[in-house]
Amino acid sequence: MLFSLFRNGFDPLELIIDLFVVAFVVFCTMPVHEYAHALIATKLGDQTPRLSGRLTLNPMAHISPLGALMILLCGFGYAKPVSVNPRNFKNPRKGMAVTALAGPVSNLLMGFLFILAAQIVDLIANGTVFYFQIDGLVYNPDNINVSFAVCLFLFLAGQINVNLAVFNLLPIPPLDGSRLLQMFVPSKYYYKVLMYERYIVLVVFILLFTGALSLPISWISGKLIGLFIFFNEFI
Repeated sequence: MLFSLFRNGFDPLELIIDLFVVAFVVFCTMPVHEYAHALIATKLGDQTPRLSGRLTLNPMAHISPLGALMILLCGFGYAKPVSVNPRNFKNPRKGMAVTALAGPVSNLLMGFLFILAAQIVDLIANGTVFYFQIDGLVYNPDNINVSFAVCLFLFLAGQINVNLAVFNLLPIPPLDGSRLLQMFVPSKYYYKVLMYERYIVLVVFILLFTGALSLPISWISGKLIGLFIFFNEFI
């Protein structure tokens, strides 16, 4: 987010909208991501999320200060992980995989809906201020109004949700993708990798802040957003 904004040129209006978007994502959409984990785990028989107070949309139960800062700086981040006890699932591996997948799926759904809403605003505005193309939002800075600000807010909210989904699907502990990886990797190897989780997280932070990881994630996210834009044109 901010790193990209300053690299591409400082725009006060976009900075203000970025801050509102980050606040909205941290306090409104990230709780949905974590709630999805907690809800699915509970439905599959594990009451740990409910007993630990995570089966709620209250943002204060889910916010991670460092994860929120990462969203502000580079558009990728996380909330506090939901505690799950796989022993309570009938099929522990499948239960963990489905529970892990619930969070990114909720982000993709929200991303799709936000981008659809942005396109609806674009349609109402008759294309006089901005238009969509396959790789994002294009606008005329000499003709900015309220509809543009609303459209940009919705588009950025959708973009961050897609970024979060792609980021969390990386097969790296403690991200959701690592729980999916557990379905295909023998337990003895999986738990050996978990022993180095704190070091892996540090490496991921460094790669994100240097752009080495954020660039490929942004590329994948851009392709997904392009598909959403293309699909929404037929709705």
